[in-house]
Amino acid sequence: MAVKERKLTIARAMAEGIAQEMRTDESVFVMGEDVGPLGGVFGNTRGLYDEFGAERVRDTPISETAFMGAAVGAASDGMRPIVELMFVDFFGVCFDAIYNNMAKNAYFSGGNVKVPVVLMTSTGGGYSDGGQHSQCVYGTFAHLPGMKVVVPSNAYDAKGMMIAAIRDDNPVIFMYHKSLQGMGWLGTEKGATVHVPEEEYVVEFGKAKTAKEGSDVTIVSLGVGVHHALKAAKTLEEDGISAEVIDLRTLVPLDRDHIFASVKKTGRLVVVDEDYHSYGVSGEVMASVVERDISILKAPPKRIAYPDIPIPFSPIMEQWALPNVEKIVESCLAFDYHQEQAALI
Repeated sequence: MAVKERKLTIARAMAEGIAQEMRTDESVFVMGEDVGPLGGVFGNTRGLYDEFGAERVRDTPISETAFMGAAVGAASDGMRPIVELMFVDFFGVCFDAIYNNMAKNAYFSGGNVKVPVVLMTSTGGGYSDGGQHSQCVYGTFAHLPGMKVVVPSNAYDAKGMMIAAIRDDNPVIFMYHKSLQGMGWLGTEKGATVHVPEEEYVVEFGKAKTAKEGSDVTIVSLGVGVHHALKAAKTLEEDGISAEVIDLRTLVPLDRDHIFASVKKTGRLVVVDEDYHSYGVSGEVMASVVERDISILKAPPKRIAYPDIPIPFSPIMEQWALPNVEKIVESCLAFDYHQEQAALI
């Protein structure tokens, strides 16, 4: 019997996953700015206030330091808080609570104190919100030990990752891209709205996914970049190039084996990342290949990332800086697909 398709946006999928966990575990609660009656600026907590009330869905003052500190304390005392940091750009205000407490307290206590906080936060630009509301900074959190970092590209993964995050005894940074949420005014990517089962399920952390099979070049990305890569792969087919697209899903843990296996098959690697170019995810993905066996590469790897500049407010300048389909296609076309494997050592 065919399963009836039930398409949800990422925002609705996140809210559904949270609600299902709140129904079965009374220690789960939500707090943050505008998460109550409004349902969150990006819709991630819509409907939760009506079902669970103000005690378990708590609107907070505009004080990131206060509610992040409260979340760490509550988690250390046996609760399982889900905290929304409205824009990831604001992490600097409460970074001490995040990194010196949330990420380290399990280590400081010799494993005796668990800190199961889910910090969900919006990332990404593309709609002219300037340099303090448009960053991704994936690499910043992935670089710091003690936290798991997840980045869903579609609603199915978003629900499964949210449930997995809530159940995890480690702190989890749940980073969702604004252009994938299902908010019409943000120009939502249609490919992110997919079938989501009603029942509870988890998407295991540390397991990348092959979003499209290919044989000539591997394109690795995360979040909205996966959708850019899939569109680029379709364009490349017209030139006879078969691109494989890998969705990382999680940065910590990072599925290095999946990346390596794909590049070993294709011999070419392009990494797409909306975070800054230097010291970030793109470099780490490339290192996962070249440090293991550089001889599998038929050409040096390439990366398409955000230039090392503050994000411009001007729409024209911002679009110039962002990774896009055209940049991916151009980068892939620059490879020589007819030469024999070259020695890169």
